[in-house]
Amino acid sequence: MLAHILFTFWRIFELITLIPIVGMLAYFVNGYVNTNALTPNYILVLFIVSVLAAAWALVTLVRRKSTRDSAIFVAFIDLCFVGAFIGAVYTLRGIASANCVNIDGGISSSGGVTSSGNTVYINPLSINYTPFSIDGNKTCTMLKASFAFGIMNCIFFAITSFLALLMHRHERGVVVEKETYRRSSHGSRRGHSRSGSRRRTSRDSRRQYYV
Repeated sequence: MLAHILFTFWRIFELITLIPIVGMLAYFVNGYVNTNALTPNYILVLFIVSVLAAAWALVTLVRRKSTRDSAIFVAFIDLCFVGAFIGAVYTLRGIASANCVNIDGGISSSGGVTSSGNTVYINPLSINYTPFSIDGNKTCTMLKASFAFGIMNCIFFAITSFLALLMHRHERGVVVEKETYRRSSHGSRRGHSRSGSRRRTSRDSRRQYYV
């Protein structure tokens, strides 16, 4: 029961992190399509993997009964998505070292005391303040965010794969307990029926004896 609750929690978290990846990368794919250009592999691979993973996470979240019954299959597919995300993130690894934000501005000062030979010059001290400005590269920022979310989903799908295995183990234990209970109840019924038939047989024999 606890494994199923945790599985549902992590599935929702996967959807929350997959939707931004699909949205941001769809922006790039749409731009390349409109210009009749080929989408780079480092964008296309992560986009396809994220779309498939989001669809899979939504289906397994909505169809809870089927997810419990086929937990071992769900664990296998989640493990496959772990490998797919590792490959997709690897193709986008070049964005990891990129500097997407430049910060300009600050405080600068000029003036002070200077000397030339025996003469000392005192220059007025002036402090200049320039407002801070942040210059961000939108393309770089979106790709880097997709890269980070991809790494997170590698971890998330590994967790849900493990939880699905726990769900399978729990369901198998429940099935074994039910089978054991059925066999024991069936055996007890057969025992009662045999004892009842023996009693009836003994009663009939007694009646025949007295007659």
